[in-house]
Amino acid sequence: MTVLPPPEQKAVYVEEMFSRIAPSYDRLNRTMTFGLDQGWRRHVVEQVAPPVQGRALDVGTGTGDFLPLLAAWAREGLTVGVDFALPMMQNGVAKIEHLPHHAAFVNGDALCLPFPDNCFDAITTGFVMRNVTHIRAAFREMWRVARPGGAVACLEVAQPRNPLLRLGHWLYFQQVVPALGGLLSGDSRAYRYLPQSARRFPPPPALAELMRQAGWSEVRYRLVGFGAAAIHVAVKQ
Repeated sequence: MTVLPPPEQKAVYVEEMFSRIAPSYDRLNRTMTFGLDQGWRRHVVEQVAPPVQGRALDVGTGTGDFLPLLAAWAREGLTVGVDFALPMMQNGVAKIEHLPHHAAFVNGDALCLPFPDNCFDAITTGFVMRNVTHIRAAFREMWRVARPGGAVACLEVAQPRNPLLRLGHWLYFQQVVPALGGLLSGDSRAYRYLPQSARRFPPPPALAELMRQAGWSEVRYRLVGFGAAAIHVAVKQ
């Protein structure tokens, strides 16, 4: 049975869902990816390589996993994480408390980023695009706030190309993840939504095309985690 909301209700549904699971989100994320997501995130940040005095933005930041990684590069600049689920950011405050006063959370919408044009050198986003109501519009907003020459890197779900790995991935993601997520979080509906939303998400070549349509150039991607995730990278000309 589907738990996916109709398009016109998706934004409210997603905000409420992530607000509910915020306290257990990090623990479950590490468990369900076997800790691999941390290495993927480090690779994402290496791809955008924020300048020492630059400005870095993480869109759909959640609890802020990207922020310490971005701040380590832009150590004399500014690092910002934006999300519209306030409880997620509140649960991530400890991740930036030890940083100098150049890292912050901002409440905002990926489809209407609360920043002026051409202000960020590097932009990241991780496991967010399948939750927005309009993927191309979200990438267009990132393009708008990026400086010319700035880079974006997107970490998202994918499906392995190898048939055997694809079967194993399907069994794990569609059967184990909902059961495990429901058991550990007490919110089985949320962890049925996550794999169901992934099934409808564009495959890597289609996502790359949406990025091009949004204005990004030199779009490329690579699969990680035996094909279970993809990292797309692009620049603003």
